[in-house]
Amino acid sequence: MSQPDGRPGRYPPWQPPVPPKQSSTTAIVLVTGSVAVVVAMVLAFLAWGSPGFLRKPDAEADGAFRSPPTSSSPASIPPGTLAGIPGERAPMPKRPRPLADPVTCAFTPDPSSPAPKKVALPPDGPTPSTGTAGVRLATTAGDIGLTLDRALAPCTVVNFLSLARQGFYDGTSCHRLSVISGLQMLQCGDPAGDGTGGPGYTIRDEVFPELTYGRGILAMAKTTAPDSGGSQFFLVFGETNIPPEYTVFGSIDDPGLATLDAIARRGIDPSKPGIGDGSGPPEVPVVITHVTATP
Repeated sequence: MSQPDGRPGRYPPWQPPVPPKQSSTTAIVLVTGSVAVVVAMVLAFLAWGSPGFLRKPDAEADGAFRSPPTSSSPASIPPGTLAGIPGERAPMPKRPRPLADPVTCAFTPDPSSPAPKKVALPPDGPTPSTGTAGVRLATTAGDIGLTLDRALAPCTVVNFLSLARQGFYDGTSCHRLSVISGLQMLQCGDPAGDGTGGPGYTIRDEVFPELTYGRGILAMAKTTAPDSGGSQFFLVFGETNIPPEYTVFGSIDDPGLATLDAIARRGIDPSKPGIGDGSGPPEVPVVITHVTATP
């Protein structure tokens, strides 16, 4: 969602209402009430970020967010409204200059974020920056096929394949669905199931200014800090206007998009707490049962 200044996910600072010149008890109550409502909305937004942002434990929340402003979102969306035209794919981004081949990868242990699920670090060192790898996510809502692209993000591909082959994703849920305009994605890969978990280490961002996001794109989640991704990723099935700060490392196949569309059309689960930015747990439970990877 573009704002008047042209930047996605941003909007002009809130301006407090101007009280009437003649103050009265009623006016004071109205102004105070308005401020309280705005403060409550801001606090709700600060608990969660936009799609790529990992949720931190409450004691560590840094308050960053970039979601399109919204006070509510529909529980479901009608068929045929995703991505403007059903089945329309976004073009895959391309690097303006190819990476060196090979590149050197490095993965950093993160003692401040112990992994709910133990896993070995991916191998450091040289890795190819050409070629693709096929992955199939078997989920309780249907299979989702992925093609990982080493030319876009070779170290992210190494990381994802390492986690998949160790069974890290098996049994994890896709905890966050967003169907609002400008933010249509499903976020997965958290062993904690609430947006706070990771593998116990971080990976480097592999981004470039020309990155864009849209239907069919696979990208990594992260906190507001650079190089803070780990295991969480998001699957884009529709319009998603966010800054080029989240590593794109692959694409989603057509049957996988059909699965995501079916999940999206059921919307957010109204029986579970909302996140505050229009996203929340999907009505259709999505649990990754197994990941099959082929080089």
